[in-house]
Amino acid sequence: MLSCDICGETVTSEPDMKAHLIVHMENEIVCPFCKLSGVNYGEMCFHIETAHFEQNTLERNFERINTVQFGTSDNKKDNTLQCGVEVNSSILSGCASNHPKNSSQCLTKDSTLKHEAFYSENLTESRKFLKSREKQAGLTEVKGSIYETTYGPPECPFCGKIEEHSEDMETHVKTTHANLLDIPLEDCDQPLYDCPMCGLICTNYHILQEHVDLHLEENSFCQGMDRVQCSGDLQLAHQLQQEEDRKRRSEESRQEIEEFQKLQRQYGLDNSGGYKQQQLRNMEIEVNRGRMPPSEFHRRKADMMESLAIGIDDGKTKTSGIIEALHKYYQNAATDVRQVWLSSVVDHFHSSLGDKGWGCGYRNFQMLLSSLLQNDAYDDCLKGMSVPCIPKIQSMIEDAWKEGFDPQGASQLNNRLQGTKAWIGACEVYILLTSLRVKCHIVDFHKSTGPLGTHPRLFEWILNYYSSEGEGSPKVVCTSKPPIYLQHQGHSRTVIGIEEKKNRTLCLLIFDPGCPSREMQKLLKQDIEASSLKQLRKSMGNLKHKQYQIVAVEGALSPEEKVARRQDSQVFTAEKIP
Repeated sequence: MLSCDICGETVTSEPDMKAHLIVHMENEIVCPFCKLSGVNYGEMCFHIETAHFEQNTLERNFERINTVQFGTSDNKKDNTLQCGVEVNSSILSGCASNHPKNSSQCLTKDSTLKHEAFYSENLTESRKFLKSREKQAGLTEVKGSIYETTYGPPECPFCGKIEEHSEDMETHVKTTHANLLDIPLEDCDQPLYDCPMCGLICTNYHILQEHVDLHLEENSFCQGMDRVQCSGDLQLAHQLQQEEDRKRRSEESRQEIEEFQKLQRQYGLDNSGGYKQQQLRNMEIEVNRGRMPPSEFHRRKADMMESLAIGIDDGKTKTSGIIEALHKYYQNAATDVRQVWLSSVVDHFHSSLGDKGWGCGYRNFQMLLSSLLQNDAYDDCLKGMSVPCIPKIQSMIEDAWKEGFDPQGASQLNNRLQGTKAWIGACEVYILLTSLRVKCHIVDFHKSTGPLGTHPRLFEWILNYYSSEGEGSPKVVCTSKPPIYLQHQGHSRTVIGIEEKKNRTLCLLIFDPGCPSREMQKLLKQDIEASSLKQLRKSMGNLKHKQYQIVAVEGALSPEEKVARRQDSQVFTAEKIP
């Protein structure tokens, strides 16, 4: 067992003791000149050679001067010089690994010549220095150590032990720390080993191995710290990503809710009331703005309540006699028209304060039904009916759903229309007419069939529909065909005829529920102006929506046919053109 002279710790082998002493070397080496500590052995050697170069040179000179003058080291000498020389020589011996290998060989071969040259160059200067020091101190000879007076007794740079004399310190370093110093002999070639990680040169392979092991342990510790830091960074990044995803999902959910509420308001499904509530609110606004006297408000409210009670439209938005007026106009004017086909008699209905913005589908159904009620071919299925008001139409559609018509469409509207401002389209008009035993079908013009987004096939289909009753007819043909329900995105209208100009272009004649009665009544004048027809005429360039649907009436249904169509409506399909 080997015991450490520094801390008393025992080890089992010499390599273990070397490794143990290396720890002391790296942690407890103290500079003998300025007491610098906390550095390793290589760094301390570099510090002494650079920071205390003049002290080293000076003490070497004093040692040589004393040797020349007094002959031996037993004479009275400067303790400080001796301490500096001895400590420096021991440190330089320990740092021999920091110099090239052949430097020691060179020193051995040329020692005599360099010794004499060094003495001759520095002897005079050193003596002058001694004389000046003697004069300042008032002494005849140098007593004690200059550095001992200034810095105290010498201290071991490896273990920190303090000796009274430099000779004792040299003996201590050479005996106690000989294994650490590994001083090479002058006459032998001792191998040197470079550390592959920091470049430190060692004279013993076992010391190098232990030194490299320390590097590996340090790297392993740093890598572990890096892994901990990396793990923390990944966890933080994961938390930030989760927070970002949560905010994104929350924002998407909010936008979806807003879009859904917007659609509900647009299609009248926001539970803000139906026809009655809107009519009353708008009439109150008109009164508050001074556009309607209070007496008129109460009169209209009473009429509305009566109409809702009996389920019949009050006729305040109806304009009749337009088909007859058009017949006369085309006979006596319109020289640019080659031929025109008109539907059977139909009344125009426009939107009121109660359904403005959402009631076009209901108003077009009223127009279509007004024509059927004036056609004897439909007396059997529509016997005793009148044009219903909008809330009554909503009730009739709900009854059709209850019979089993279009369950899919019913579920989309929550099986409820009364008390809402829900829009209706071609499908709702179809099932309502079918439930009344009116034979009809839906034709879907699902894409453009002409240049610039036009629909020439739509115009051709309507022309064939009205002109199918005969060929070679006069200029104005009043057919028995009912008007056509025309639906596109966001709006619906009623086609009451078609005209063919002399250049073979076609124009549809359309009733728009958005056109007020005062404009429609201009067509009832004796001399209709051509400008008044602009609101009816729609050329091919005026109809450029992406998709159109029409509901065309073909006759009456028997009870059996009605049952069959009800079953077919459960898987609703429309005829597509092209």
